[in-house]
Amino acid sequence: MSEKESKMQLPKLDSLFTTQEQRDYDNAEKVVDINISDIVDFPNHPFKVIDDDKMNETVESVKKYGVIHAIIVRKNKEGKYEIISGHRRKRACEIARKEKIPCIVKDLSDEEATILMVDSNLQREEILPSEKAFAFKMKLEALKHQGRKIDINDNDTSVPMAQNFDNLTSREIVGKEAGESQDQVRRYIRLTELIPEILQMVDDKRIAFRPAVELSYLSEENQYVLLDIMQFSDATPSLAQAIRMKKLEQEGRTFSRKTWRNYGTGKTKSKRAN
Repeated sequence: MSEKESKMQLPKLDSLFTTQEQRDYDNAEKVVDINISDIVDFPNHPFKVIDDDKMNETVESVKKYGVIHAIIVRKNKEGKYEIISGHRRKRACEIARKEKIPCIVKDLSDEEATILMVDSNLQREEILPSEKAFAFKMKLEALKHQGRKIDINDNDTSVPMAQNFDNLTSREIVGKEAGESQDQVRRYIRLTELIPEILQMVDDKRIAFRPAVELSYLSEENQYVLLDIMQFSDATPSLAQAIRMKKLEQEGRTFSRKTWRNYGTGKTKSKRAN
């Protein structure tokens, strides 16, 4: 036998004679139990995990029946497992003092993981405006990194020409998969420009959605001035008032609490408030 032939490695018999069923099983995704201490949240996860009555119900279910549907994870660079879908189930297991949770481990890129994370969580019955806002933004950014041309910072007066993907714009793709129009997707993403205190008021239904979108065009400084006025007067602006405030902002006005006292009334005339 030649030296070349002696170095050849013949395949094992069990790899030559396996059934298609066995090969399918080897390639299939499997459910494995993973230590909860080895599982971390998805970076910048936009969906809130709250210890409320629904969480208590989930905890009781976990105690009685375990986790019926495995969570989806992927391995990160640090060797931990990053949750893609199942943050609430993981939290329920923590409260129930479970050490392990059933998982399906997927091999996904950052963009694939982000898109799957957003899509799986958007199936929930109740989603807060802030959750949709950051989820839509993350998904558009992920699509952008995958090579689809996107502008996520456009405004009312500068909507880009159609960026085609199967004859749909990027926002249309996101909206269609979420049951929203592309304009509504744009409006939700605008909410990410709100300061946290005003965005929380939107989630709490203290400010209506459309006025909040208009308020997102105000500078951070003026948003805090407005927040001060709203808290002082225990009132929030209507859509017409929010549009008027946006116009004053675009005119380059700087406001003080005194100026904003009459916000939305059209009484502010000075270029700069004293």
